[in-house]
Amino acid sequence: MLLDLKDITVHYGTAAAVTGVTLGVEERCVVSIIGANGSGKSTILKAISGLIPLVNGEISFLQKRIDGLAPHKIVELGISHVPEGRKPFPYMSVLANLKLGAFLRKDKAGIESDLDMIFGIFPKLKDRLKQKAGTLSGGEQQMLAIGRGLMARPKLLQLDEPSLGLSPLVVNEIGRVIREIHTRGVSLLLVEQNASLVTKVTDKAYVLEVGKIVLEGDMKELMTNKLVQKAFLGE
Repeated sequence: MLLDLKDITVHYGTAAAVTGVTLGVEERCVVSIIGANGSGKSTILKAISGLIPLVNGEISFLQKRIDGLAPHKIVELGISHVPEGRKPFPYMSVLANLKLGAFLRKDKAGIESDLDMIFGIFPKLKDRLKQKAGTLSGGEQQMLAIGRGLMARPKLLQLDEPSLGLSPLVVNEIGRVIREIHTRGVSLLLVEQNASLVTKVTDKAYVLEVGKIVLEGDMKELMTNKLVQKAFLGE
């Protein structure tokens, strides 16, 4: 198992956001966490990245416990986090944003090689290297955010709502990108509300309801379940 969460509980103040969650991501897999807004999906990603402490449970990556480590140490081990809302550094150039993703790396040749790889996946970014990130379209900013995450050369890439606020055409492009990243050997943990996107790219899914896992399994099979339909459609 690449990533293993065992019975984790996370609080915001005294309020429980996630309670007793157990899930795993195997190598070379795309796993999705689905659920209604406020169910705790983003909280799980933040806990994995060391941004929120655990109240209980443990998180292991490549058989090594990582809960309690500083976020930059978790990045060094091979986990990148692309947050909801993209969050580029708006007054910095596209190139500077991308290079920030590699801030822990010292291999200059490898960094240049990975930049070329990013431009192969996202040709539009190559055309906008000197442009300030804040002037990009929403879709281009999402591409930049994913590219920045990849510049850390992760074994696991966490994507939080990558389709949020984007047109259907751009969402299809995000799906293509996820599949291409997967074929390059990177595992992905995806939080996403777009049912079509999740169904196309996901191997296994976990359904979260009020901070607890209530279902798990093959995504296409889960899509026939009323709980899953409620998570996506709010019905």
